[in-house]
Amino acid sequence: MLNRSTTGELGPEMRPLVDPGELQPRIVHFGLGAFHRAHQAVYTEAAAARSAQPWGIVAVGPRSAAPVEAARAQDCLFSVTDRMPGGGRIRVVGSVLDALMMRADAERIDRLIASPEVTTVTMTVTEKGYSRDPGTGLLNTADPGVTADLTATAVGDPLPMRTVVGRLTASLATRFRASGAPVNVISCDNAARNGAALAAVVRGFVEASAWPDRDALLDWLQTSVAFPCTVVDRIVPATTPEDRAAASKALGLRDETPVAGEPFRQWVLEDRFAAERPPWELDGALVVPDAGPHQLMKLRLLNGSHSILAYLGLAARRDTVADALGSDWGERAVRRFAAEVAATLPEAGLDVAGYVDALVERFGNPAIGHRLRQIGSDGSLKIPERWFPALRALRAGGFATPVLELALAAWVNATRPGGSQVFGTDDPAAEALARCWRGAAEPAVVARLLTAIGAADLAEDAGLVSAVADHLPALRAGRIEL
Repeated sequence: MLNRSTTGELGPEMRPLVDPGELQPRIVHFGLGAFHRAHQAVYTEAAAARSAQPWGIVAVGPRSAAPVEAARAQDCLFSVTDRMPGGGRIRVVGSVLDALMMRADAERIDRLIASPEVTTVTMTVTEKGYSRDPGTGLLNTADPGVTADLTATAVGDPLPMRTVVGRLTASLATRFRASGAPVNVISCDNAARNGAALAAVVRGFVEASAWPDRDALLDWLQTSVAFPCTVVDRIVPATTPEDRAAASKALGLRDETPVAGEPFRQWVLEDRFAAERPPWELDGALVVPDAGPHQLMKLRLLNGSHSILAYLGLAARRDTVADALGSDWGERAVRRFAAEVAATLPEAGLDVAGYVDALVERFGNPAIGHRLRQIGSDGSLKIPERWFPALRALRAGGFATPVLELALAAWVNATRPGGSQVFGTDDPAAEALARCWRGAAEPAVVARLLTAIGAADLAEDAGLVSAVADHLPALRAGRIEL
């Protein structure tokens, strides 16, 4: 099995760039999924190797114990395969030093984040990990997990926090009380102005807490904690049994935790830090004064077109992004969606045409088996970020929105009850969405669904609701009419 004692059996080109034994815990990362391991862990390992600085990561699993146990069994080593047509490259990454469970290992997480040696906390917990109210974007204090965590602040026992926001904020409070050392807290999730969004829920948690020093803690958050906005990009499908078999064969060692993704990767970070951080730019990361334009382009063009491909593709019984793009409608859908949405992007020297051409090439990579069901899950959280701001801006400006209307109809179609959702997608709001279908004509269903995900204003747009409903019969029949 792959572990620290067996890396000498690997070919030189497959070995980690650094000896994990020479690294130190300098970063705490929430989220142990495939994306982090194929993205930030790769950048961090390269930064450590090229700077000769001991940047090591301790990763925290927020929920399931299985990924943590699997990581520990291999000394947190894992392989990353760059998938390309006709072949791929594989290498073991050694920047993750340990894996912890958020609740079971709460005391150790608290000590780590309180330590001045840890200067950076990063997060990939998906949109639902932020405990945000979909209508306001602020902390959802009605969420049962948040309510329980806030109650813990009243009894002076913040360790068994149930939510990521609760655990992060409680540990930051411990750091404030222990040393007050500055720290960077970096969101790497797909949310508009993700740094500001994370800062808002952390501050909201402190404001709603029963901590007697909350006012001083809020002042410290303002002056000593940086929440830079970022853009992260790499297509990393969920790992399959076939991926495990292929990685183990290539390495000559059993690897139960491999990840595989496209060769392309990008990281744009706002140059706003409060403490030392890895020199990620040594591996190609961009550090810019304002990440906003880059973030909007990625969120609206890449993530937005990913979602339309997912819902159209599911309606047409396609399985992967490459399958959907290879259909007679796939590339047209991406290009027409991008052309419609591009009008809402800022004038900031962005190469939109080149970006879209690259998207089409990336989406068409047959070596990436990115399943539409994965992309289409959690739609109630994703599409308000990916589609609604552009939709609102265009309609307010009097522009036609035919592709966004089709996209929205494809999502509506995918929320139909059928076991859970009709195409097997997961959604934290699945029950509420299913109720929207009960005893109503399709225009009313569309309006109910929009209201349920925090878009009551769009639900009141009769023209939009009618146009969306008009697409539903064809989509139910599996026809994509662009």
